[in-house]
Amino acid sequence: MNKKPEMHQRRSLRLKEYDYSLAGAYFITIVTQNRSSLFGNIIDGEMHLNDAGKMIDTTWYEIPSFYPGVEVDAFQIMPNHVHGIIILSEPVG
Repeated sequence: MNKKPEMHQRRSLRLKEYDYSLAGAYFITIVTQNRSSLFGNIIDGEMHLNDAGKMIDTTWYEIPSFYPGVEVDAFQIMPNHVHGIIILSEPVG
């Protein structure tokens, strides 16, 4: 992986000894490549989704139909990332 020294590098918040395949609720963030604003724009403090953002909005609710044992909870689409909570009702694997 090519790391750019001029970009701020975040430290991992993952617990080294924790098994993330266990059942539980997980807060996730998915960021676009190069932090490109692909999902819409914020106008007057409100997120306005473009077609790609609308696709993400629809697809979020379809995740459980593709992944048994996975539920979705609250989520927020931003111009260049998505925050959400997924719930694993049983261990993965």
